[in-house]
Amino acid sequence: MQDKFHLTKEQNLFLAKNTLALNIYNSARLEGINTTYPDTKTILEGVNVPTLKLDEINCILNLRDAWNYTLTNIDAEVNLDFICKVNSFVSRNESLEWGVLRNGKAGINGVDYIPEIPNEKDIINNIENILKEKSTTLKSINLMLYLMRSQVFWDGNKRTSMIVANKILIQNGCGIITVKEEYIGEFNTLLTEYYNTGNKDKITKFLYDKCIYGLELK
Repeated sequence: MQDKFHLTKEQNLFLAKNTLALNIYNSARLEGINTTYPDTKTILEGVNVPTLKLDEINCILNLRDAWNYTLTNIDAEVNLDFICKVNSFVSRNESLEWGVLRNGKAGINGVDYIPEIPNEKDIINNIENILKEKSTTLKSINLMLYLMRSQVFWDGNKRTSMIVANKILIQNGCGIITVKEEYIGEFNTLLTEYYNTGNKDKITKFLYDKCIYGLELK
């Protein structure tokens, strides 16, 4: 899999900062939060939106803080500690625990697959093996999908995984990955299939073709 974009880190950081509100909006919609893009921008600007519930507003603010941490630490090593730190922002005050590995059984709504209780040593080894992939884009997608299916945290796995995938892309100038609202249905269908079968071919192609964006430079 070839990288779709070849930006400098500075160009990719510019792109990430200028599309931050949209990326947060997309992630919130992916979680089923009934926000609008203007409302999301309003919340990020520190203004309350009465039509949204407190936990919905909290989700958006948590995404903001997770993104800000990631962009501030764009050159940090991607490892389990970094991933846990991202989750500590994403799931703050909305999960049983946040920033630590899940230590009990958990199912996924709408799927037969039941993820195992995470083993820290195995998770670390699997992350290290995924990061050996030469293609930055494939590396980011593979890590994102692995973390989603493994359900390593009690909550916020999709949001955490996507931010970490973006960290890898941005640091290497390979664009931004986000699921636009028009593709949420297709993404959820393919993700359910991936959860149940473990086969990631279809969802990998979908993410590569429809969910990776960058700057078109002359």
